[in-house]
Amino acid sequence: QEPSSSLNLIFIVAIFAIFYFFMIRPQNKKRKQIMAMREGLKKGDQVITTGGIHGKVVEVKETTIVLQIDASTKIKLDKSSVSLDATTKLSEEGAK
Repeated sequence: QEPSSSLNLIFIVAIFAIFYFFMIRPQNKKRKQIMAMREGLKKGDQVITTGGIHGKVVEVKETTIVLQIDASTKIKLDKSSVSLDATTKLSEEGAK
């Protein structure tokens, strides 16, 4: 019965390792990339919010940004609502 319990322990450790490398680690990496993108926002960047609003950053503060949607419409948003930097995405697509 001794070999059976050690095999069970090895199997459980292997399951945790698989979960870590295929689920937890990639999520943490993506979260860090998004945080870095949000911290690196600057005036003139084209962004897309989590609600699907496309606009241009006209002002950046510590936790908020002001987004210009068209010539006369500006909205103030929390940085956490920005999901994608369209400026970077467009330049990457152009390079392909």
